[in-house]
Amino acid sequence: MLTSRTYAALIAAATSAAIACAGTAQAAAAGGSAPSACRPANHLAKIRPDQASSGHLHFRVTLTAPKGYASCRLAGSPIDVGFTHLGAPLGVKAGRYGDQTTSVTFGPGRPVHFDIQVPNQGHLIPADEASFTLRAPGGEIPGTSVAQGAFRIAAGTVIGPVRSGA
Repeated sequence: MLTSRTYAALIAAATSAAIACAGTAQAAAAGGSAPSACRPANHLAKIRPDQASSGHLHFRVTLTAPKGYASCRLAGSPIDVGFTHLGAPLGVKAGRYGDQTTSVTFGPGRPVHFDIQVPNQGHLIPADEASFTLRAPGGEIPGTSVAQGAFRIAAGTVIGPVRSGA
């Protein structure tokens, strides 16, 4: 049978271990081993309308990274792009356009964006979420990123390359 003294010792040991782990995690992040901002779990992505061009609607997807993450390099248009509305997949395949080789730096205080270009002809489909895989100069970033916001898509939708700035 455990006594209150034994319980107190167990609680003290667990608390000390938790504090030690938290201190180690904070030191690792401060010491330059912070996780990459390019990983899907480590950034935020929002979609908003952008200025239309002749025959096209444009929606800007902006990625931001909170403090505590390491900067990284991105290049080209995201791939494996999917669109949903109220959780239902929309089945529209997106192409890509623009320079696929130029790389940009992304991280805390260095947002990036890319364009969703939609032909403004025919049937526009409402969407509220885009999922995508980011690309680095050397290949794909593992995992799927998700951006949310009200926008529309149509057959012929294309995705532009990642560029610096919000």
